[in-house]
Amino acid sequence: METLLNWFPLDLPLIAQNFDRFLIGVRVTLGLTFLSLALGAALAVPLAIARASRHRVLNPLVWTYTYVFRGTPLLVQTYLLYYGAGQFAFIRDSWLWDPVLSQAWWCALIAFTLNTGAYTTELLRGAIADTPKGEVEAAIATGMSRGKRLRRIILPSAFRRAIPAYSNEVIFMLHGSVVASTITLQDILGVGRWLNGRYYLAYEGLITAAVLYFIIVFAITRVFRWLERRYLRHLERRREPAAAAVAPPMGIK
Repeated sequence: METLLNWFPLDLPLIAQNFDRFLIGVRVTLGLTFLSLALGAALAVPLAIARASRHRVLNPLVWTYTYVFRGTPLLVQTYLLYYGAGQFAFIRDSWLWDPVLSQAWWCALIAFTLNTGAYTTELLRGAIADTPKGEVEAAIATGMSRGKRLRRIILPSAFRRAIPAYSNEVIFMLHGSVVASTITLQDILGVGRWLNGRYYLAYEGLITAAVLYFIIVFAITRVFRWLERRYLRHLERRREPAAAAVAPPMGIK
């Protein structure tokens, strides 16, 4: 066993010795990622409704917000908030400075929330726009008000259709959370970089971080695969007859 460990290119005993730090990094990464996703989703629902409503005032405002945060890198947004906010005296003198904007964790959370909120807004807007007209017309025929149509027909249908695309947003947000390590937060990548710098290693810390990210992404994809099977089962039933109808006869290529 000792001979095998000596042959293996990674310093596994050193990784095991410092693995508790990686677990702390996992907690920081998951906390930032999923809390920002939850806050971003709560922000995106009313904004997506406003974006889909074609309101003369709300629609351009929401479009501007989504365009700015989708058109600039997450790293730039985080840096502007963490390094830029402190350059203004009125912000340093405000009540937001000491408990919020002076802390790296809060700056990362705010930047991540605004970023994922912009992407989720456009994702939901597209799902709302794809609502079958027949469902809306049937709801109108039964006398439902606009608010009731949103609650009972449009939004539940849009949420189900958005599941596959939102799984990508969750994974992208997890990958984007590595930005937190650039503002002194010890997330998974931050711990990996610390391990390499502390012991003058080449790649042990980064490979360990990559493996942890892989495990988390695998778990996320399995959860969303289960959600798709549960809530999009009716779409699979529709595809099967359609595929059978277009299938060529036997012996014909």
